[in-house]
Amino acid sequence: MLSLLPLTSAVAGDAKTASKVTLVYDHELPNVPGKSIRGVLVEYDPGGSNAAHTHPPSAFIYATVLEGAIRSQVNDGPEKVYKAGESWSEMPGDRHSVSANDSETAPAKLLAVFVVDTDQRELTYPLEK
Repeated sequence: MLSLLPLTSAVAGDAKTASKVTLVYDHELPNVPGKSIRGVLVEYDPGGSNAAHTHPPSAFIYATVLEGAIRSQVNDGPEKVYKAGESWSEMPGDRHSVSANDSETAPAKLLAVFVVDTDQRELTYPLEK
């Protein structure tokens, strides 16, 4: 079974809600042996965020905001707000330092599409502080 752990972010006494993470598709790529494509829906409550994290070394990720606005920072790049219809990518080994709903009043959703080794079970690893 594939492990998709909801991520949480807590700041000294201010526990934000975890995002809801749902695997929406998982298909082996017939023309790329050993690789699969997985779609992961990430739903943020108002003010919700995820802890800093990374993904498997084999994972290439393409994320598209479906609803609302997502604040994101990859590696040491600038923090940026992506609105519905906008997207970004993460290369193998990238660190996702910030992943948060940019609104305190409206929900937000994104679809993360992973190209990853088929036998890879974990898709998200928290970063050590």
